[in-house]
Amino acid sequence: MASFLKDLWNRLVGSGSAGAHEEPSGEAVEYKGFRIRPAPYSSKGGYQTAGIIEKDSEDGLKEHRFVRAETHPSKDDAAAFAITKGKQIIDEQGDRIFS
Repeated sequence: MASFLKDLWNRLVGSGSAGAHEEPSGEAVEYKGFRIRPAPYSSKGGYQTAGIIEKDSEDGLKEHRFVRAETHPSKDDAAAFAITKGKQIIDEQGDRIFS
């Protein structure tokens, strides 16, 4: 459990394994004034649900990165689910995700 949390922390702060530096995969999806960019990464024989929610503002680009516990057998499946989770986060939190 501790190694999982350490790996997750390293991915969130941008250090650790090479997978932490993978570029978003797939096209960004526009949703309610936000952009959702899927960014799944290889993890334990599957792909971890992860993505980036972006929004342009007067202060510049705002960005929120998310990682979820779900894994998928293919990168495409994980990317599609990241879009779904991104929409859910936007619906539940809106601009509060950037505070």
